[in-house]
Amino acid sequence: MERSVKLMVVGTDTDVGKTVFSLLLMQYFYLKGETPFYLKLVQTGCRDARDRDSDARFIYEHVEALKGEDPSDSTLYCFKNPKAPYFAARNEGKVVDVAFMQESVIRKASSYTVLVMETAGGLLVPVDEKFLNVDLIGLMGAAPILVARAGLGTINHTLLTLEVLRTRKIEPLGVVLLDSGKDGTDREMIDENMECIEKVSGIRVGGIIGNVGDFSRPDRDCYHPIERMMEDFGIV
Repeated sequence: MERSVKLMVVGTDTDVGKTVFSLLLMQYFYLKGETPFYLKLVQTGCRDARDRDSDARFIYEHVEALKGEDPSDSTLYCFKNPKAPYFAARNEGKVVDVAFMQESVIRKASSYTVLVMETAGGLLVPVDEKFLNVDLIGLMGAAPILVARAGLGTINHTLLTLEVLRTRKIEPLGVVLLDSGKDGTDREMIDENMECIEKVSGIRVGGIIGNVGDFSRPDRDCYHPIERMMEDFGIV
């Protein structure tokens, strides 16, 4: 790559699979010979980046090149209570400094070819008194990828999220559906969800990622939606 690519993994809600998708992005770019870096801007619901519930720890444990490294460098803020960042920080008498976030992103982008950033929660979750997650996309100069559930309810949640991006004049690279349930979603429902999301929003659904059996060695099919999006936008 001639310049650093900054990606922002956003979700329609909490626990939709943003961190799993971020992991797949990291693995994909390593396979492509790039030097990616994972950055969790704000983590809530854990004591520190080494905690069992830390997203950065999960990434580092399942990316071969990062095993044994300290995940603290990949988490800018970490707060104990599992709340929106603004309130989790306030509970500890702290504030999130968005200017510090910007400086950190610029610094990391100068050292790595791909920066994979991940938000905490959905787009309208408050980061501080002034900024929401959606504001971070523009402030960090990132291209968003929307992660959504594959099953029932995802049409409404996905279209609402895409509408927020549209009103802010932000174009996502695409939508990816994660179907991590034990039994999987009915294929007809998945096809209908994809059809509706694309028809109404005009945004391509890059594909669906099923249950990942081995996070350290995912099936190569898991990377197909990523490959499509990167090719569509000429990134890799």
